[in-house]
Amino acid sequence: MSFTDRLTRCPRPYDLDRGQDALSHLPDLPVALVSLIEGAAGCSPYLATLLQVEAAWIVSAMEAPEQAVDEILRGLPEISLDALTGHLRQCKRRIALITALADLGGVWQLETVTQVLTDFADAAVQAALVRLVEAEVTRGKLPSDGDPAQAGGMFALAMGKMGAGELNYSSDIDLICLFDETRFDPDDYHEIRASFIRVTRRMAAMLSDVRGGGYVFRTDLRLRPDASATPVCLSMEAAERYYESVGRTWERAAYIKARACVGDVDAGGRFLDALRPFVWRKHLDFAAIQDAHDMRLKIRDHKGLHGKLVLEGHNMKLGRGGIREIEFFTQTRQLIAGGRDPSLRVRGTRDGLNRLSAANWLPEDDAVTLYDHYKYHREVEHRLQMINDAQTHHLPNDAEGFERLAAFMGTEVDALRSEISDRIEEVHALTEGFFAPDAAPSETSDWGAEIVARWANYPAFRSSRAIEIFERLKPEILARLQEAAKPDEALIQFDGFLSGLPAGVQLFSLFEANPQLTQLIVDIAATAPELSQYLSRNSGVFDAVIGGAFFDPWPGKDGLQADLTATLGSLDDYETQLIAARRWAKEWHFRVGVHLLRGLISAEVAGSQYADLAGAVVAGLWPVIVDEFTKKHGAMPGRGGVVLGMGSLGAGRLNAESDLDLIMVYDAQGIEASDGRRPLATRPYYARLTQALVTALSAPMSEGRLYEVDMRLRPSGRQGPVATSFEAFTDYQRNQAWTWEHLALTRARVMAGNPELADEIENVRIAVLAEKGKGETVLTDVADMRRRIAAAKPSQGDWDAKIGPGRLQDIELFAQTACLRAGSSARELDAQLEAGVADGWVSAADAQAVNDAARLMWRLQAVARLLTGGPLRPDEVGEGAKRLILRETDCSDLAELSDQLHAQAAAADAVISRMLGAADDA
Repeated sequence: MSFTDRLTRCPRPYDLDRGQDALSHLPDLPVALVSLIEGAAGCSPYLATLLQVEAAWIVSAMEAPEQAVDEILRGLPEISLDALTGHLRQCKRRIALITALADLGGVWQLETVTQVLTDFADAAVQAALVRLVEAEVTRGKLPSDGDPAQAGGMFALAMGKMGAGELNYSSDIDLICLFDETRFDPDDYHEIRASFIRVTRRMAAMLSDVRGGGYVFRTDLRLRPDASATPVCLSMEAAERYYESVGRTWERAAYIKARACVGDVDAGGRFLDALRPFVWRKHLDFAAIQDAHDMRLKIRDHKGLHGKLVLEGHNMKLGRGGIREIEFFTQTRQLIAGGRDPSLRVRGTRDGLNRLSAANWLPEDDAVTLYDHYKYHREVEHRLQMINDAQTHHLPNDAEGFERLAAFMGTEVDALRSEISDRIEEVHALTEGFFAPDAAPSETSDWGAEIVARWANYPAFRSSRAIEIFERLKPEILARLQEAAKPDEALIQFDGFLSGLPAGVQLFSLFEANPQLTQLIVDIAATAPELSQYLSRNSGVFDAVIGGAFFDPWPGKDGLQADLTATLGSLDDYETQLIAARRWAKEWHFRVGVHLLRGLISAEVAGSQYADLAGAVVAGLWPVIVDEFTKKHGAMPGRGGVVLGMGSLGAGRLNAESDLDLIMVYDAQGIEASDGRRPLATRPYYARLTQALVTALSAPMSEGRLYEVDMRLRPSGRQGPVATSFEAFTDYQRNQAWTWEHLALTRARVMAGNPELADEIENVRIAVLAEKGKGETVLTDVADMRRRIAAAKPSQGDWDAKIGPGRLQDIELFAQTACLRAGSSARELDAQLEAGVADGWVSAADAQAVNDAARLMWRLQAVARLLTGGPLRPDEVGEGAKRLILRETDCSDLAELSDQLHAQAAAADAVISRMLGAADDA
């Protein structure tokens, strides 16, 4: 169909003289287009000017507007750099004119209008980028490599409306410019980066500067990582590192629309793939709601957009009920659920609303209504911008301005004002409740009324049946939440869980039929802040709870390691493997905590399971780390390395907050260096491999970190190398180590590495303990050490289970002493005490007194770390937490527990002081 056949609407000329003047420049204009040209020029001084400048082109272009646009786009790659600046401005005029007329006449719908504008932006940036990179190649600043269209490995990401194909009529373009550093020799990195920075600056100037013929696109580069401190073009690696460590919610939202638009789009696609875990969280992401709400409020505060709706000067983009409200509403819901549902990972607003509706995250009627308002808002925005080619979103401030806008929209002022007002208010009503619903009185109590009132707006409460079931559960839920140490925070955590449920009937029915499951959810929020924080970020773990696997028998270290190995084996990318390991470990860590919370396991069993998990993580990640390191530096020289777990890890008992004490021992068998692509001498090879292990475990990533790692128990402590050769390790333990290092050796356990070397290290350990345990200074050394520890680490109060005379650290030191004196290979505390009894140094009664105290101290320590992440402060925990503490310590109340702590600590202290004091006396 021709342009005239597709006409469906027409603006009225606000300035009839200007409209008729435009017609005088178009003598060959078909009669059917006279009203369109007259109305367009009569409402827009900018379009009137374009019609005059492009009079020789526009009439024939309107015969086939799509073909005219295609010819413009296809011609751009052929233009030389010298001619490109002027040519782009001519193309911009023509695109602006044909697009405006097709829009005003209803020939093109909004989606076509915005896509044509976006296609031209892509083509303009591509033409500028390619020609400028070619200039750098000619100057010898960049290597000549591959297809010129790939811009030498540089690419631009289109962000915002450009990324989504939704550019407005006078839009800025938001670009992030990056380059693939892997294409170049590392030695050339800085020179290459400097060239791409020059290209980016010149490209932005070519597009943005107002020259003869105007400008092409105002180009904004400020969405790049840390824009105030970074150059305008970054390497992919630098950008990935930024998003891994400090990427924020607004940046995640921005990347929903990100698209590799020009240059090396294959590299751009790989970059976006690498960022997928950053943008799309695996589980429901409730924090995105509050972050988006806060962002909206900041924008409103900054722009002064609060208050009652007044049409004069109202911002159609950022103001109440505006375009940004619809976009935020859509993108925030995509962020919440897109990690679990890939179908929601689309760029466009229309596609986003449709997908949310199809996935039952949004009623279909709401999706249709919001997009209808979105289209209307965008058309108003385009008319405002067409008047003077200004990047504005503000409605007119006076009656004359509204008369012009009404004419441009082909309507009357009163009808225009009424329609804009109605649409703004309906958008506000549909979106505001999602971010900040109005409070309503609570039916049961005033506590939490503001939060409880918004539950009715959540998808889980769409049906009357869901509401009916939940109303029976709610009183008990609220009552238990009020028993938390911080009830308001517990309520917020529970609110986060409810808000993310796509439907409620099935789950609420399950809760009602299974009180243990209901109680589990409430207990997590009401009792353990650390676990409830995890739940608010990882509610997807309830999939396993509901499915039943959450309560399956504990698989043990070997079963865990096999499961982790299978999980990592399905992934090719090293970073993705590290992120997956974090997610996997957190889910198992959460399970241990919940089982302890619910009384399914004791504190002793939880300690063993936490240790199993840590051991599985180290053993499961070790071959992955080695494989990645080998790719760069070659295979491990000699027999390779062995990772030793020390301290509590070696003893097989960790708590919820434990870090890992590790040592690396290697045997290069005389080989001086590796033989890889980038070979390393043996000592730095193993030192850097050790650091790679520490980084893999402790580096913060999108899923957090796995464990803090402490390597101070290695030979010579902080003064020694981070990796020790087998020969040096053996010599040090036999000839140089202090007594405290032999005590630490009593709990050493191989976690990963060469089995043959592991056996030899264990043999050395046993031999050293047997040889050194009977040393004349062992007891005096330990007594001195005990005094130093007491002076350096005072107790944090009567409830401190770890530090102080007769407390856990003191007892562990004594048990290790008993083990060392006996020359035993035992690692666990009770087994070490038994070794002391068998050796005749400790009586059975003394060992029992110390062991009883250790058991009580461990239970209190384990529960305190689970509940608070730190030392226990009974006055700061709620009733639910107190019940858990008393259950685990077999006490009827806190007074009895306090008495038990003091009595058993005193009994253990008496034994330890007597045994070590005797050494001093001797």
